[in-house]
Amino acid sequence: MTTTVQTQTSALPGFHSSDFDVFGLQGLEERMAGIQTHIRPKFQAIGEQLTMELSLLSGNEMFLHIAKHARRTVNPPKDTWLAICNNKRGYKAHPHFQLGLFDDHLFIWFALIYEAPNKKAIATAFLNELDQVISSVPSDYSLSQDHMKKQCAKVAEMDRQDWESSLKRFRDVQKAELLIGRQIAADDKLLQNGDALLEFTVSTYKQLFPLYQLACSRTNL
Repeated sequence: MTTTVQTQTSALPGFHSSDFDVFGLQGLEERMAGIQTHIRPKFQAIGEQLTMELSLLSGNEMFLHIAKHARRTVNPPKDTWLAICNNKRGYKAHPHFQLGLFDDHLFIWFALIYEAPNKKAIATAFLNELDQVISSVPSDYSLSQDHMKKQCAKVAEMDRQDWESSLKRFRDVQKAELLIGRQIAADDKLLQNGDALLEFTVSTYKQLFPLYQLACSRTNL
C-alpha cells in the first residue's frame, strides 16, 4: 500500500525506521526496553486522541490500553499495539480497535480476538447480516484470523464464500479471531506524520464502526 501525504509540521509524533528497528533487538529485556523507550510514548500520544475520537463517535466513554507483554519471560514480542474499547479493566474480551507495529508494517484493526466470550453470537450476527458486513469493508482493507501472525487475506481477493468461511471459522474454532482493517508498510511516509496518521486511522475506524456496533449488540459484558 502506498499513500501520499503533504509535508507539514505534525503536532503528534509519527513512526520512523528507528521504531520498527526495535523488533531487531535481540533478547526480551533489550526489546522491551526499546518498546518502552521508542514506541509506548507514541502509542500514548496518538492513543489518547484516538480514544477521544472513538468516545465521540460511540457516544460512550472509551478507554486506552497499551500492551504490556507482562506474561513474557523468554521470547521477545514480535509486535506491539494499543487497544481501545468501552471497558476500563481490559479489552481482550470485548470488541475493540487496535493500532500496532510489526517489524515491517503498522496495522489498524477492528478486532475480535479469541478471548471474546460471545464469539459464536457475534459470528452468527455477522453471517446473518453478511451483505451489510461485506459492504462495510472497502476492497483495499485486509482480514486476519490471528493477531499474532502477519498473514492476512486481501478483501479485494475475497468473494462471498471466502467471507462465509472466515466467519464460520471464527465461530467454530476456539482460537480463531477476526480482525479487519488496514496495513501500512513501514517505509510509507504517511507514518512519519502523526497528525496525518491520526486522520487516516480515525477514517478507518469510522468505516468499520457499523461492524463494531453489530458486535457490541451481541455482547452482554
